[in-house]
Amino acid sequence: MTAYMIFTREKTTNQAELDKYGPMAGAASGGHKLTPLVVYGKHEVLEGAPTEGVVILSFPTKEDALGWYNSPLYTNAREQRFKGAEYRAIIVEGV
Repeated sequence: MTAYMIFTREKTTNQAELDKYGPMAGAASGGHKLTPLVVYGKHEVLEGAPTEGVVILSFPTKEDALGWYNSPLYTNAREQRFKGAEYRAIIVEGV
Protein backbone atom coordinates (compact mmCIF):
# COMPACT_ATOMS: atom_id res chain seq x y z
CA MET A 1 0.00 0.00 0.00
CA THR A 2 1.33 3.44 -0.92
CA ALA A 3 2.67 5.47 1.99
CA TYR A 4 3.24 9.19 2.23
CA MET A 5 5.76 11.09 4.31
CA ILE A 6 4.43 14.54 5.16
CA PHE A 7 6.76 17.17 6.58
CA THR A 8 5.57 20.54 7.80
CA ARG A 9 8.11 23.18 8.71
CA GLU A 10 6.67 24.92 11.73
CA LYS A 11 9.46 27.42 12.43
CA THR A 12 12.93 28.18 11.06
CA THR A 13 15.39 28.61 13.91
CA ASN A 14 18.70 28.86 12.02
CA GLN A 15 18.56 29.49 8.26
CA ALA A 16 22.27 28.85 7.71
CA GLU A 17 21.95 25.38 9.23
CA LEU A 18 18.71 24.70 7.36
CA ASP A 19 20.38 25.64 4.05
CA LYS A 20 22.73 22.67 4.52
CA TYR A 21 19.81 20.26 4.84
CA GLY A 22 18.41 20.49 1.29
CA PRO A 23 21.43 19.10 -0.55
CA MET A 24 21.90 16.42 2.10
CA ALA A 25 18.27 15.30 1.85
CA GLY A 26 18.48 15.23 -1.94
CA ALA A 27 21.56 13.02 -1.83
CA ALA A 28 19.79 10.70 0.62
CA SER A 29 17.04 9.93 -1.90
CA GLY A 30 19.36 7.97 -4.21
CA GLY A 31 18.55 4.28 -4.30
CA HIS A 32 15.17 4.74 -2.61
CA LYS A 33 11.79 4.40 -4.26
CA LEU A 34 10.36 7.83 -3.54
CA THR A 35 8.43 10.34 -5.57
CA PRO A 36 8.26 13.98 -4.47
CA LEU A 37 4.67 15.18 -4.76
CA VAL A 38 4.94 18.55 -2.98
CA VAL A 39 8.12 20.45 -2.15
CA TYR A 40 7.43 23.79 -0.48
CA GLY A 41 4.80 24.87 -2.97
CA LYS A 42 2.48 27.78 -2.36
CA HIS A 43 0.11 26.82 0.44
CA GLU A 44 -2.69 28.18 2.58
CA VAL A 45 -3.41 26.96 6.10
CA LEU A 46 -7.16 26.57 6.52
CA GLU A 47 -7.18 25.13 10.06
CA GLY A 48 -4.67 24.91 12.87
CA ALA A 49 -1.36 26.59 13.52
CA PRO A 50 0.52 28.35 10.74
CA THR A 51 3.23 26.46 8.89
CA GLU A 52 6.14 27.76 6.82
CA GLY A 53 6.18 24.95 4.29
CA VAL A 54 5.09 21.45 3.35
CA VAL A 55 6.80 18.47 1.70
CA ILE A 56 4.95 15.31 0.68
CA LEU A 57 6.86 12.27 -0.55
CA SER A 58 5.25 9.11 -1.93
CA PHE A 59 6.67 5.61 -1.36
CA PRO A 60 5.44 2.23 -2.59
CA THR A 61 5.04 0.97 1.00
CA LYS A 62 5.37 2.13 4.59
CA GLU A 63 8.44 -0.10 4.87
CA ASP A 64 10.06 1.75 1.94
CA ALA A 65 9.30 5.08 3.60
CA LEU A 66 10.77 3.98 6.92
CA GLY A 67 13.77 2.49 5.12
CA TRP A 68 14.52 5.89 3.61
CA TYR A 69 13.77 7.83 6.80
CA ASN A 70 16.07 5.59 8.86
CA SER A 71 18.80 5.25 6.22
CA PRO A 72 22.27 6.45 7.23
CA LEU A 73 22.27 9.29 4.68
CA TYR A 74 18.86 10.61 5.66
CA THR A 75 19.62 10.19 9.37
CA ASN A 76 22.56 12.58 8.86
CA ALA A 77 20.38 14.99 6.88
CA ARG A 78 17.65 14.80 9.50
CA GLU A 79 20.12 15.81 12.21
CA GLN A 80 21.00 18.87 10.12
CA ARG A 81 17.30 19.68 9.73
CA PHE A 82 16.88 19.55 13.50
CA LYS A 83 19.59 22.24 13.83
CA GLY A 84 17.80 24.60 11.48
CA ALA A 85 14.08 24.32 12.07
CA GLU A 86 11.18 22.82 13.95
CA TYR A 87 9.30 20.29 11.83
CA ARG A 88 6.48 17.85 12.15
CA ALA A 89 6.94 14.54 10.28
CA ILE A 90 4.07 12.16 9.64
CA ILE A 91 3.82 8.88 7.76
CA VAL A 92 0.40 7.83 6.51
CA GLU A 93 -0.72 4.88 4.40
CA GLY A 94 -2.95 5.55 1.43
CA VAL A 95 -6.20 3.83 0.56
